[in-house]
Amino acid sequence: MYETQISDSIVRSEFNKSTERPHLIACWIGIVLNLFWFISDYFVLPEFWLPFLGFRFCVSVTTLIAVLLRDKINLTIHTCTFILVLGISVQNAYMWSVMDVEHLQKHAFAYIALFIGVGMLVLWEFKQSIILLVATIISNAAFYLANSPLSVEEFLINGGMLTLTVAIFCVFMIRNRYRLTYNELKSRLELELSKKTIEQQKEEVEEMNTEIISSLRYAKRLQEALLPPKTFLDNILNENYFVIYKPRDIVSGDFYWIKKIKTTPETGESKNYLLVAVADCTGHGVPGAFMSLLGSNFLQQSSVNKDINTPAEALDFLNQKIITTLNHNDREEVIRDGMDISLIAIDIENKKLAYAGANNSVYIVRDKEIITLKADKQAIGNMNDEVLPYNNIMIDVFKDDCVYLFTDGYADQFGEQTGKKFMRKQFEKILIDSNEKSMNEQKLILEKAFNDWKGATAQVDDVCVIGLRIS
Repeated sequence: MYETQISDSIVRSEFNKSTERPHLIACWIGIVLNLFWFISDYFVLPEFWLPFLGFRFCVSVTTLIAVLLRDKINLTIHTCTFILVLGISVQNAYMWSVMDVEHLQKHAFAYIALFIGVGMLVLWEFKQSIILLVATIISNAAFYLANSPLSVEEFLINGGMLTLTVAIFCVFMIRNRYRLTYNELKSRLELELSKKTIEQQKEEVEEMNTEIISSLRYAKRLQEALLPPKTFLDNILNENYFVIYKPRDIVSGDFYWIKKIKTTPETGESKNYLLVAVADCTGHGVPGAFMSLLGSNFLQQSSVNKDINTPAEALDFLNQKIITTLNHNDREEVIRDGMDISLIAIDIENKKLAYAGANNSVYIVRDKEIITLKADKQAIGNMNDEVLPYNNIMIDVFKDDCVYLFTDGYADQFGEQTGKKFMRKQFEKILIDSNEKSMNEQKLILEKAFNDWKGATAQVDDVCVIGLRIS
């Protein structure tokens, strides 16, 4: 019987050889660029450029020594790359600890870029990713306690939470890429020995798919953790709401955001506002989920920004943040991804509603009639020559009015029997016919209508519908 199995030592040796050159190039580039960027430190934070340079020098020199002496001290180039990334991460943690909010927000993009770049370029074992993640958290916490003038909320909202989320995503991205590359190489070597390994390759692919799905399900839990929890919604809305949230894939490009705030005006009495947003990000699955993380984070920033006082100003802020985040550092290729969104602010005591929308309208059902608050025809992330400010719409609302925010996934679903889309008219009819029922009954009616129409047909888009009854 012919030997069809390749030992792990042989595969690992071949793996190290085949991936050594790109990691070596990445190390040299990282060593040089890390030192080169001290020029930016000098102009951005001149009072700290010397300790920054000291940190950069130590990281680059340590990595350089590891690279040059790796054969003598028995280090792989992957470990050298890990030393470089770990050093830059700790270095960035120190830089964060001495920055104010403005510089922290700007530098957050560089920190995020580090983890995204690592996730896309490096291949190392899972335990090294865990060590990197733990070391990043510990170093940030230690330097924050030692140096930072910011509050925990300022530190987290202005980059900390988003960077941590991206870092966690990248841990699993590296793990999946490592396993995929390793198993692909192993399969190729075995196929050279015998055609019998085809069946084994199939099993390995299934195993890899299971691992990918498992990682995506973990990512789903992370994404859902950023959505408002049901206990929070029940507490502020009682039974006067419903949420229908159906991702097409495991993770979603649709998201919703709800927050209750109390204004702090310099003069006059404070007011209680309920902020609600529903957004449809470009793409599905992982790309859409990454965009939803950005959108949710920037909405949170807008809610605590004292210069933002209307939904329209919040969308202007969100639009500018998305554009600059996706297209910083003079990218050669313009990224036009973004989102459609509707955002409302309800003055709870005075029964007034303010609305702004980017391609996402809002319905108000009153006395069996629909009032449509029309959106601006300009998506968030718009990169046209002229970027217009969003319009703010004010309207009085009354007790028992029902307000609906939604993405286009519900109306765009194809039916099993007809092969046609559900369409807005049917959606509007259901809202009118069920208007007098409780919000939970409305949810059940909408879900049944959607499922009956879809049948065995695949869901074509993410679905998100939120209903609110004015009490």
